[in-house]
Amino acid sequence: MIFIALIAVIGVLLLQWTDSIPPGSVGGSLTIGFTYIAAALAVGIHEAWTKKRGVLGWMVNIVVSFVGVLLAAQLGGIILVLLLSPFTTGRSLAATGGPVMSVSLAGGMLFSLLGAWGALQIVNRWRDRPKQANPNSLQP
Repeated sequence: MIFIALIAVIGVLLLQWTDSIPPGSVGGSLTIGFTYIAAALAVGIHEAWTKKRGVLGWMVNIVVSFVGVLLAAQLGGIILVLLLSPFTTGRSLAATGGPVMSVSLAGGMLFSLLGAWGALQIVNRWRDRPKQANPNSLQP
């Protein structure tokens, strides 16, 4: 998980530093969103691979990691905007650019990956819970 987070953060920062994320158009948001989804896919696949899940387990992991990223990205975005708004010079973090945008991208990626990992941990806890006997059953 640490390596996935490191590679994802470096990847999104390289996209910003090479001006591959346009600051004033929809393409920038789509590029950032695609990197979040690609990182979620990596987290879901890594967890399924290491836990030796079956086909259904792989599908559940991928869907759960996407849901976790979608929820955590929204929450992380709100938190980062609140934390970094005193440092903006423009109307938005993207318009400000520079180190503020870099911190925002790295923080957003980390929040998203934490959401994917957390969602998978919740599902794993549900998967691994012991089956409890029904006291009303007729079986001994």
